[in-house]
Amino acid sequence: MQKVGIVGGMGPESTVDYYKSIISKFQEKIGSKEDLPELFINSINMYKMFNLLMNGQTEELINYLAEAVQNLEKIGCDFVVMSANTPHIVFEQVQQKVQIPMISIVEETYKKADELGLERICLLGTKFTMESDFFKKPFISNQKDIIVPNQSEQEYIHKKIVEELENGIVNNETKKEFLNIVTQMISRDDIQGIILGCTELPMLIKKEDLNIHQLNTTEIHVNKIVDTIFMDKNY
Repeated sequence: MQKVGIVGGMGPESTVDYYKSIISKFQEKIGSKEDLPELFINSINMYKMFNLLMNGQTEELINYLAEAVQNLEKIGCDFVVMSANTPHIVFEQVQQKVQIPMISIVEETYKKADELGLERICLLGTKFTMESDFFKKPFISNQKDIIVPNQSEQEYIHKKIVEELENGIVNNETKKEFLNIVTQMISRDDIQGIILGCTELPMLIKKEDLNIHQLNTTEIHVNKIVDTIFMDKNY
């Protein structure tokens, strides 16, 4: 069986979601509640990650994440994932520093958007995700438009992600405002779908809340993880 390494803690809520979702999808695919995948979690400090990003300490961030991946490699994992969107800012640099293969949440999300034929997509996430180009690259290089909220909307979204969602807090007023932002962007920017580019966003935004495509990055990532587990010839 392929052993999965998870760099978690960014934040803890999404790490728990990854753990439970991988098990659920694995058991659904294998058709048994009496079998479990082999998962190894290295939970790191999301606040240290955010501080390194805010202070422009990119090399320190790369080394911090690479060390987390290397620890999972040492205990025998076959591949590693980072259970959050924001650390994918330095995904390519981290992959270059380790021997073990890693699965990118960004690449898998792009593939899903392409499969759905989406050409104009809204990206929601932390300010690091919305301001940076790491998530936008595969879309732009394939002539797809990625639209982010305006500056004040971005500040509000980031604040609520860090202060509430990362701490497991789901506030109805916050949900109402997030949905209002997306609704405005549907008419203002003619978007065809949204990327929930923070792994905690599905806590707040549900499929039934909006009448456009939602790309749940956690779900997309987990589906690829489970598919990779089953690439083992024993399955």
